[in-house]
Amino acid sequence: MRIGELAERAGVSTRSLRYYEQHGLLTARRGPNGYREYAEEDVRLVSEIRALLAVGFTLEDTRPFVDCLRAGHSSGGVCRESVLVYRRKLAEIDDEIRVLLARRAEVAAQLAESCPGCFVRGEK
Repeated sequence: MRIGELAERAGVSTRSLRYYEQHGLLTARRGPNGYREYAEEDVRLVSEIRALLAVGFTLEDTRPFVDCLRAGHSSGGVCRESVLVYRRKLAEIDDEIRVLLARRAEVAAQLAESCPGCFVRGEK
């Protein structure tokens, strides 16, 4: 299939596909006319990349998942390298949560000091 069809089926722009190709995550073959041609499995690769990017992974983080799919696995997350990326990302998210909770506690303390009775626990 050509780049436009892949873009439509995967729900991305052709520019994104070229970007993924530039970073070695997607490989286009060239037809006799020089147009990029993609295989059916490329739809799954692009979908995997998009899903990971949507939850905060970097483009480089997606590489082990793409490699896992290319190796013939039904899911990009079943390979050891992918699991390591999942674990690292969870640790990063846990760190971000700790930082946000500490900031929230500090802001709540400042509010309680500045305006006694203004802060109600759990209030948004």
